[in-house]
Amino acid sequence: MKKLLVILTALVVVGSSVFALGGCGSDDKGSDATGTDGAGKVVIGSKSFTENEILADIYQFALEDKAGLEVERVQLASSAVNTALQNGEIDLYPEYTGTGLLDVLKTTAPSNDPQVVYDTVKDAYKTQFDIVWLDYAQANDGQGIAVTKEISDKYGITTISDLQKNAKDIRFVSQGEFIERSDGLPALVTVYGPFDFKKELVIENALKYETLLSGDGDAVVAYTTEGALTDPKFVLLEDDKLAWPPYNIAPVVRASVLESYPKIADVLNAVNAKIDTQTITQLNAKVDVDKQEPDKVAKEFYDSIKDSL
Repeated sequence: MKKLLVILTALVVVGSSVFALGGCGSDDKGSDATGTDGAGKVVIGSKSFTENEILADIYQFALEDKAGLEVERVQLASSAVNTALQNGEIDLYPEYTGTGLLDVLKTTAPSNDPQVVYDTVKDAYKTQFDIVWLDYAQANDGQGIAVTKEISDKYGITTISDLQKNAKDIRFVSQGEFIERSDGLPALVTVYGPFDFKKELVIENALKYETLLSGDGDAVVAYTTEGALTDPKFVLLEDDKLAWPPYNIAPVVRASVLESYPKIADVLNAVNAKIDTQTITQLNAKVDVDKQEPDKVAKEFYDSIKDSL
């Protein structure tokens, strides 16, 4: 009986030790997490639109390939992704300098110079949130207005100044909020003067280019890297008086994650150096126009640049 008690006691002690050791690992995501093979793990988020999904997928392929990290990809509502980053629910995601400036920091543009805007958001994010902006890409996905080539030729409209001068003949299409938002039409009015449009129409965003082509509208609110703008039927107007700040693409990363995995910065900075406005517009078109899957488009692009990283 004594021998049996000793054996049972030993088993209990060993079992307890194993259980205790098993509880030492962290269930937290990001810099405290490890993959099943012991490699680091990060969580990359994306906003719920084509371009951001493509960018996040490219970042995933690069970090898996060049940094040896395990990556979990999550998609969030555009309004929730920054909060998720601050709360540690995700570790990084693709952001835009103008969005960080206006929507997150709630401040005005100190300049329309991309470097000045970038430096402003970079310093403020590190101070307020302990979040790091990596290098920004030349790609600028900013606010814009597009018209059909027919309307452009008919009225000689190639700039927003031209649009303002011909507003009385233009049926303007938006999703409603552009008319009210401080960085929408009010920002244009401040710089260009009043826009007395012939008519203002409110429709769903997905229908805006169809509305132009059907002849039911003349000008629409656009983002400057939308895939539809690769179609020569449309003309993206030049913001000739620089009413809007730049919206350059850059990864934003929690500082604690960079401390754990510093190679993230080298890898993603090298990737971002390969992305200009024309490149990201063409990638968007493959998804939105050609109906390819975002992850497949991202993988094809990554494969085309990986040997040069």
